[in-house]
Amino acid sequence: MGKMIGAAEFKAKCLAILDEVQRTGEPVTITKRGKPVAEVKAVVPAERPSLIGFMKGKLKILGDIETPLDPDWEEEWEANNPPEMYR
Repeated sequence: MGKMIGAAEFKAKCLAILDEVQRTGEPVTITKRGKPVAEVKAVVPAERPSLIGFMKGKLKILGDIETPLDPDWEEEWEANNPPEMYR
């Protein structure tokens, strides 16, 4: 069950108790008039999934995604955006 401590003592030593819980991982039960009212325990960080490949299997490509929908689009783009603009 871990350590038990009265509410008044917890109030007086709150930061030190929190540091101890974080360091040891042992929970502390806070009591009021001898009855447990709260428990302080260390937080276990959740594992974060890798960003690389997290969408694998979630997307489905339908049809041709490379060919422009409008065949004249590419000619219009090249006419309005000469390669010199990107140097």
